[in-house]
Amino acid sequence: EALWDLLHRRIENLSLSQLGPMLFSATALVSGLNVGPRAGTITMQTKTVTPLPASVKPGVVTGEALWDLLQHAKENKYAIPAVNVVSSCSISSCLEAAAKYGGPMIVQFSRGGGQFIAGKTADNADDAACIAGSVAGALHVRQVAELYGVPVILHTDHCQRSWLPWFDGLMDANEKYFKANGEPLFSSHMLDLSEEPLEENVGTCKEYLQRMAKCDILLEMELGVTGGEEDGVDNTDIDSSRLYTQPEEVWEVYQQLSSVPNGRFTVAAAFGNVHGVYAPGNVKLDPKILRNSQEYISQQLGLGAGAKPCSFVFHGGSGSDINDIKEAISYGVIKMNIDTDTQWAFWDGVREYEAKYHDYLQGQIGNPEGETKPNKKYYDPRMALRSGEEAMAKRLCEAAEDLNCIDVLNWSK
Repeated sequence: EALWDLLHRRIENLSLSQLGPMLFSATALVSGLNVGPRAGTITMQTKTVTPLPASVKPGVVTGEALWDLLQHAKENKYAIPAVNVVSSCSISSCLEAAAKYGGPMIVQFSRGGGQFIAGKTADNADDAACIAGSVAGALHVRQVAELYGVPVILHTDHCQRSWLPWFDGLMDANEKYFKANGEPLFSSHMLDLSEEPLEENVGTCKEYLQRMAKCDILLEMELGVTGGEEDGVDNTDIDSSRLYTQPEEVWEVYQQLSSVPNGRFTVAAAFGNVHGVYAPGNVKLDPKILRNSQEYISQQLGLGAGAKPCSFVFHGGSGSDINDIKEAISYGVIKMNIDTDTQWAFWDGVREYEAKYHDYLQGQIGNPEGETKPNKKYYDPRMALRSGEEAMAKRLCEAAEDLNCIDVLNWSK
């Protein structure tokens, strides 16, 4: 911008005969600069994106439409951001961002997030509050998602064996909703039994997928262990070797789950993933594990070179190197979880609001404009929360660019 301002001032004092060489020199100079996008803007993709399958519409997608959307992501080499939400504010941030970047969004609920939505003092015997809050959040998303004009996937995050009562309660809600509406309430659910022996992990996942397939719900399962800590799951001291999945393990999952009639699934195969944000060099991702797994499965199935039979999920996306993200997508990652960075973004928006209006937030009456001036419009909760929403939506637009998920809604005519 400083360069253009300087040129503008110079040009105003030039004659037409002087202007041509000047502009040529300026153009050559600018074309030689590596100028990145301005902060806060989205760089639209120049690649051609194939039309979305006709089954995919604005609003919550399930069943065949969900699977078609995920295959569209794989074929066009983009991944969909997935965000754990805890309130209508974080839901609105997700949907606002998706409308801005022109792509799908995965709105997901953790067990703890569901409980928070229900209220921290609500009776949680047998996970009642966790179930009720997750269901209430899903119903809210269904009510508003279509207004944003984007496809939305409703998902739930990690569920270990001790949390299966929560999962079972959600399945009860899905089956009830399916009976009334012909589709499930949620699009998909995750089972995380990665700390258990492979046989038990796969066996339980297959058992649940048989139930889920009857009402068109996709299963996300985890292989290996995601390090770090998130929402009550602490793997900070896990043996580092368990952070890396082997191709033979992925093939075992693929074989078993593919045998379920109408069963659809994705695999969160660990390749060094860690929840949270850490100093550079502390997390060592190896996306080639995903490539090797695709090649191994393709060999077993007799598929040609370059086939990607398995759909992968990238956990612990916050703070990851952009090159690792791009490489993982090239190997068939169609979903990336981003939670820690969005939590910080929301808080940072609230913090900035408080800093900007600090002197108006010290009492109901009295501010720099006068001792009797009211401050209601400043301490209205919507003001600070809206600032958080905007900051979170901005961060998600940046994530979508990293995931090649900008302007991918080439709707079928």
